[in-house]
Amino acid sequence: MLNIGIIGCGRITQVRHAPEYAENPECRLTAFYDFMPERAQELAARYGGQAYDSVEALLDSGVDAVSVCVANADHAAVSIQALQKGKHVLCEKPMATTLADCEAMALAARENHRTLMLGHNQRLAKAHAEARRRVAAGEIGQVISFRTTFGHPGPEGWTGQKNSWFFDKSRAAFGALADLGIHKTDLLQYLLGEPIVAVKATFCTLDKKFPDGTPISVDDNAFCIYRTQSGATGQMHVSWTFYGTEDNSTVLYGTKGILRCYADPVYSLIVEHLGQEPEKLALDEMTSNEKQTTGGRVSTGVIDSFVQSVLTGEPSLCDAQEALKAMRVIFAAERSALEDREITIEQ
Repeated sequence: MLNIGIIGCGRITQVRHAPEYAENPECRLTAFYDFMPERAQELAARYGGQAYDSVEALLDSGVDAVSVCVANADHAAVSIQALQKGKHVLCEKPMATTLADCEAMALAARENHRTLMLGHNQRLAKAHAEARRRVAAGEIGQVISFRTTFGHPGPEGWTGQKNSWFFDKSRAAFGALADLGIHKTDLLQYLLGEPIVAVKATFCTLDKKFPDGTPISVDDNAFCIYRTQSGATGQMHVSWTFYGTEDNSTVLYGTKGILRCYADPVYSLIVEHLGQEPEKLALDEMTSNEKQTTGGRVSTGVIDSFVQSVLTGEPSLCDAQEALKAMRVIFAAERSALEDREITIEQ
């Protein structure tokens, strides 16, 4: 039985991490910390365990593993501190705000022989796993192009905070690019089974504002053209300004057919071949912030994967080494937008 601590008790902990740990029979929640003590105290009262007044006290409390759910700028420092204390770490995405910090996190995990996993839950969705299998089997031939989209009304819609840290560049570093784009970037490399090696990107703040009416200090939309090692080329659009139904879809166009993932409200995977009836599969339902916050919670599978990885010693699909590959693309995209040119990525 693993003893679990959670560092950072905001919305993502309240609707995902804490309830999913509570449902897993191989672990128990024993420790909580948040810079707002009442949030940690509330979760301790709900799930058992104890609220602590510092990260250090929590790490010294006898926990075996921790979730790190703090602001992006603090991911590296807190994760490395936990790893050096011998704790296994599940860190929320994005991994960190600089590539050097991402690499330092991965190194700390290796040196201390501990699991470091990132919350890249899209790899665990059933339709994506099946799409990966079919791509690897050559069912749609060679993938030529692709498009992927992840858009919703923005973090204030599910955190309830109009002045969220997500909008503050000093704490978040990125906007929609790293909040949503890291998911889709990692997913593309997983589905295609090869790295993204070049990117041309544009970021913009089209609508989001602070309560005083000034534009937020990070991007609310990001557009990237990606090229993979084999030459497949496609687009990614991520957005905090989809003021309607969330779009979390991916389409792969191959020489023998098309795969549509979560592009239909009923069928999570649609497989098309020229001149044939489409194969429509209702494999699962994509988890969303709206479902998590309105009582229709759908498990992400992240906690179960983390617990299994810790218990078995086997890397999860969302291992830090895989996350590093996606973060290299994100940092290259940031550079591309700043320099207005295509950037080649060394993987």
